[in-house]
Amino acid sequence: MLTTPETGTGDLVIVSEATCREIITEALAFDAVRDVFAAMARGDAWNFPVVREALGHADALYGFKSGFDRAGMALGVKSGGYWPHNIDRGLTNHQSTVFLFDPDTGRLRALVGGNHLTALRTAAASAVSIDTLARPEARVLGMVGAGHQSNFQLRAAARVRSFDKVVAWNPHPEMLPRLGKVAEELGLAFEAVTPEALGAEADVIITITSAFAPLLRSEWIRPGTHLACMGTDTKGKQEVDAALVARATVFTDEVAQSVTLGEAQHAVAAGLKGEHEITPIGAVLTGAHPGRRSADEVTLFDGTGVGLQDLAVAEVAVRAALAADKATRAAL
Repeated sequence: MLTTPETGTGDLVIVSEATCREIITEALAFDAVRDVFAAMARGDAWNFPVVREALGHADALYGFKSGFDRAGMALGVKSGGYWPHNIDRGLTNHQSTVFLFDPDTGRLRALVGGNHLTALRTAAASAVSIDTLARPEARVLGMVGAGHQSNFQLRAAARVRSFDKVVAWNPHPEMLPRLGKVAEELGLAFEAVTPEALGAEADVIITITSAFAPLLRSEWIRPGTHLACMGTDTKGKQEVDAALVARATVFTDEVAQSVTLGEAQHAVAAGLKGEHEITPIGAVLTGAHPGRRSADEVTLFDGTGVGLQDLAVAEVAVRAALAADKATRAAL
């Protein structure tokens, strides 16, 4: 039960979606995700096995991601999934809630709306990878995908690199103007291009789709590119071809997820990449791995999405909501 000095009470703390949108910034999410990746690398935080299944209803995927961050004393679970027809109802396709528990007693501490936090923490993870692995002189950002989360990805990426231009491609080109407006707000030139042209021009590429077949091929990607592949989080999904994963130096949030349900699953299954060749990005953050070794090296971050990211950002949301007196309290 939440009995910290910030609350002065043992009540359950509830942080709504609206409050999360109001109080959690990209900078707060970035710091929380960066810290938890480092904690994972030090062995101070770990994820529990993911449960993710097709419901057999509404074409939905539903599951649980959970873990314990001993350094940050965050224990909990995110419950939710992906409902692909929600857009027709005026809702986001990703729906989730984060449950936080007291590590000392197991009592429920807080309920936090997970939709906005999921978008923020996913974008924060790719931004951490760009900040850590992309060449400092990177100036052109490539965006593959133009759905709801692409806007968050673009804004987070622009925080960590001084891009001049965004080149973008989406399987449904009618969605690109919305992403173009975000680029305009950020003062960046924007151009819709083919996937081949995107690979030829971009210094950094973010893929954020629900694809089950490769959208980018290795021969389209020039030396020195950094890719953040953020859409593959389920068996069978795939955004880039296995040859590109084999060619790249691969980093990830968690190796176990990368090889089973992340972007690396196909290259590993084909024998093109070994599990031992994939490095947790936290190892770069802690100095255990050098990260990018040369200007010509192709680096790839396989962002599978781990429960600890959700817990870290949810903890920040609780603290920020309490400090701003915007949390709701309820007796258990």
